Amino acid sequence: MGTEERKKLLSRLRQGLQHKETQQKFVRLEGSMQVLIGLFTSSLANIQIEAARCLHELSHSSDPAVAEACLPATSYLLTYLSGHSVEFTELCLYTLGNLAVESDAVRKRLLPQGIIPTLASCIQSPHVAVLEGLGYILSQLLQAREAATKIIPLVLDSVLPQHMLRLVSSNLELGMGVAVEFSWCLHYIVCSHVNNALLISQGIVSTLVLLLLELASMISKAATEGLELLICPVLRCLSNLLAEDETDGCKVQIQDERLLVALFLFMQYFLQQHPFIVQECLWLLNNLTADEPIFCSAVLTLDLLPALLQLLPCSRMVTLLALTVLCNIAEKGPAYCHQLHQKAVLPSLLSTLALSDAQVVGQSLELLHLLFLHLPEASDDSLSQAGLQALEQHQDNPQLQERVRALRETYLQPAAASLISASASAAVLLSS
Repeated sequence: MGTEERKKLLSRLRQGLQHKETQQKFVRLEGSMQVLIGLFTSSLANIQIEAARCLHELSHSSDPAVAEACLPATSYLLTYLSGHSVEFTELCLYTLGNLAVESDAVRKRLLPQGIIPTLASCIQSPHVAVLEGLGYILSQLLQAREAATKIIPLVLDSVLPQHMLRLVSSNLELGMGVAVEFSWCLHYIVCSHVNNALLISQGIVSTLVLLLLELASMISKAATEGLELLICPVLRCLSNLLAEDETDGCKVQIQDERLLVALFLFMQYFLQQHPFIVQECLWLLNNLTADEPIFCSAVLTLDLLPALLQLLPCSRMVTLLALTVLCNIAEKGPAYCHQLHQKAVLPSLLSTLALSDAQVVGQSLELLHLLFLHLPEASDDSLSQAGLQALEQHQDNPQLQERVRALRETYLQPAAASLISASASAAVLLSS
């Protein structure tokens, strides 16, 4: 059989393998995989790539039996990652990635075959298509259930993290695909909690902060298509690093007020079309302001509070997170509460008490408590704005009634009595 005829037959096979039934029949047919792998290892480039396309179609199967039938091909797929063409290398990467998703057996085979060192070599490729494919397979491996114990330690011991940081921050001109893939890879590593101190020492915090600043500048230039796909994993990385940070090493590296401006720019820009970005921004803002006076002060001095208050009527989660950030600021004491009060936080806060969600109302009550505690005159102003009536609508809610009672008895009723006494004194003076 001639080369062209074999190529045509492989092409027809590839089309057939797009169907689940054909995939299952093919792998059950005795000797079929050996023949396909033999063609895949052919010295003829056009035959080899057609066979690679057939393997790629098989790798899409969700049937574990199909993935395991492809096991004999994994060593060749790894070897050919230094292949003779970008298309061929890309096919091998995506095939390996698909197989790794579906089969524990494939992942167990790939690790001793040296997939991590192979990927570490491959990540230095100058080709965008290869790097995107590499990011795909790495992200699949990093999400495996055994990743934290068997895969991520190997990744951290390699040169992969340094190259991921380089590619995330320096290749936007090549397109978003590479940066997006490796940002998610970094996110999965950070979430594993295996050795985030190593990533911090390698500069992940400053790299991601500078990237967010660059992305914010792109919004101001109206170059925004697909930015949300990159902003999301970068925000999650920083949020999770801060949440785990017990030494405050992250916050020391992040102390750049421009980051807060960037976060509010993202929230304003993406609120309508991609509200999930607003939640990610608020979660990072929460982690920045928790126990950290510098960022709390920056929210106030940069006049970002009005934009934060504008988020209170939004979705449940956005409202809840915005209230949490406000609580972080109010917790810092009288000076902070005074500024919150000056910037009219009370009317916005009382309006959230009209909502029916118990968790949102509970967070509003917490903020009221902090304001009244550190700024007694706020309770007087609350009364003049129907604050007592706003509270009383929740006095029969089992989840809230104890907190409503405490606020009323501790702050509002004494304040009301004081106002009545003051009014009575004024009346006596007038009559005399």
